Amino acid sequence: MTHDHDLVLRPTAAQTEAALNPPPGRNGGDLVVETLAGLGATTVFGLPGQHALGMFDALRRSDLRYVGLRVENNAGFAADAYGRITGEAAPLLLSTGPGALTSLAALQEAAAASAPVLAISSQIPTAGLGGGRHGYLHELPDQAASFRGVVKSVHTVRTQSQIPSAIAEAWTSALTAPHGPVWVEIPQDVLLGETGLPVVTAMDATPRELVPRPELTAVAAELLSKAARPAIIAGGGVVRADASGKLLALAERLQAPVVTTFGGKGAFPWEHPLSLRSWLEDRHTTDFLEDADVLLVVGSGLGELSSNYYTFKPRGRVIQIEADLGKLESNQPALGIHADARLALQALLETVSVREDAAAPERVEALLARVAERIASQELTLEQQVLASVRRALPSGSPSFWDMTILAYWAWSAFDPRGANTMHSAQGAGGLGYGFPAALGAAVADPTRPVLAVSGDGGALYSIAELATARQYDLNVTWLIVDDGGYGILREYMTDAFGEATGTELTRPDYVALAESFGVPGVRTTPESLQDDLTKALAQPGPSVVVLPAVLRMFAPTHLE
Repeated sequence: MTHDHDLVLRPTAAQTEAALNPPPGRNGGDLVVETLAGLGATTVFGLPGQHALGMFDALRRSDLRYVGLRVENNAGFAADAYGRITGEAAPLLLSTGPGALTSLAALQEAAAASAPVLAISSQIPTAGLGGGRHGYLHELPDQAASFRGVVKSVHTVRTQSQIPSAIAEAWTSALTAPHGPVWVEIPQDVLLGETGLPVVTAMDATPRELVPRPELTAVAAELLSKAARPAIIAGGGVVRADASGKLLALAERLQAPVVTTFGGKGAFPWEHPLSLRSWLEDRHTTDFLEDADVLLVVGSGLGELSSNYYTFKPRGRVIQIEADLGKLESNQPALGIHADARLALQALLETVSVREDAAAPERVEALLARVAERIASQELTLEQQVLASVRRALPSGSPSFWDMTILAYWAWSAFDPRGANTMHSAQGAGGLGYGFPAALGAAVADPTRPVLAVSGDGGALYSIAELATARQYDLNVTWLIVDDGGYGILREYMTDAFGEATGTELTRPDYVALAESFGVPGVRTTPESLQDDLTKALAQPGPSVVVLPAVLRMFAPTHLE
C-alpha cells in the first residue's frame, strides 16, 4: 500500500541537469534570495551592512524588488505594514549588531500587532559564534538572545545547506496564527562563500491551521444562542484573519452589538445598527459590555487599552477566541478557545441559532448618544473638526497609518476606517516613529491608491530621513504632521499629574522647507483649510507633506473617575 506521505515528486531530466550543473558565481546570499523567491516573496525591505553584503549582492542576480530605507527601525515598520496589507511575510534584510538591534522596536510592534515579518540578519563569521569574545566588528556574545523575547521564533544558520530549510521554517512560523515577526541569522562567511548547491526552486511552507476544538465551539454556540444580552468585542485578530465578513454574519444572526478594539478598527462596519464603534476608553461603553450576560471576545487579549485600563469587570459569561495561547484567559476568566478567528467564527456560524432582538439597535443608539453627549460637554470642537476633515479628505479604501500622537488617540475611538484592514497604528507596542515609514511600506504593497500617514512633530523627527526614501521610490504617501511644539500627549499627562511638564518641549525645523529640500512638496495648512489641502495632496501622485500647526487636547478619561 502506498500512502500520500510516501510519494516523492521525481525531477524531470531538465531539472536533474540544472541541479547537477548550477550556474557559477553564486554564494550563500543567492540561496537566501532564491529561497525567498521560491516561497513567493516579491519585495524585500532593509538596509545593507558589511556582514550582510552577500545577501545584497545576490539581490542583483534576482527578480526580487528591493526597497531600502534609511534606518533599520523604519525598514522594520515598512515591512510590518507590507505584511499587514498583503498578508504575506515581508522579508527584512539587516546587518549584524547595531543594524540588527536598531530594528528591535519595530519587531516589537509587529509582534504586538501580529504582523508577519521575516527578519533575516547577518552574523559574525561562524568561527566567532558561541559566546567567546573574538573582537569581530559588530560582535555580540549572543545576538539571537536580544530577539528571543520579542519575535515568535529564532533560527540560527551555520552552513549553506541549512539556509533554505531555516528560512522556510521561519516563513511558516510567521504566517501561522497568530502572525508575527521571526528572526533568522546567517554568518558572514556562510553568506559570502561560493556555493555549489543547486538553485533553490519552489519551497513548501504552508502555514499550519489553528482549528478550534468542536466541543468548545458547541458550548459557545449554545451560550450565545440562549443569551438575553449578548455582545461582541472584536480585536485585531479578526482583521489579521480576514474574518470581518464572518463576524458581521454572526453578529446579525445573534443580534449582538459589536465594539472593535483599537487594533481591530474596521473589523465591523462603523455605521451598522449593531456597531458600538470603538469607544472603549469610555465608561458608558464599559458599563454596556459589563451588562452583557454572554460576551464573545474575538482576537483580543483584553489588555490595558481594550479593558479601559483594567477597569472592565464583566458580570456575565465570557467566551474568548484567541490564536495567541499566552493571551487566552490572561486577563479575564473565560471559556477559552485557542483558534484562528476565521475558523472559530465559521464554526459558530454553523451552529448558533438565530436570535430575534429588536431592542438591540435601540440600545446601541442610546449608548452612542451618551458617549456623544459626554464628548460634547468637554468643548473639543477643534479636535473633532480636524478629525472630520481628515476623514472627508481620505478616499474610502485608502489605508491610513497613525503614529503615537493626540490625533491618533482620537482616531482610535472616533475615526471611521471605512473598511477592514485600512487603519493601522502603533498602539500594540506604543513606540514613536511608526506612521510615516509604515505608510511607505503600504504604498509599496499597493501603489494604486494614496496612503495617509499621521504624526505629531515629535514622532515625525524619528523618521524624517525617510522623506528621501519616499522621493527615491516615488511612493504615494501624504504625511500629515500635527505640529504642537513638542510631545503633546506627554505634556498633557505631566501637566495633569504634576502641574507642569518637563522635557516635552522641542525645537523643530520648518517641516515644509525640510520636505521641499528632499524634493517633496509641502504645504502649511490651518484647521479651516485642512480638508482642501489634504484632498489635493492625496490626489497628487508621489509623496507630499501637509503641516498643521495646532495644539490639540485629549478628551477626559473615564478610568480615573
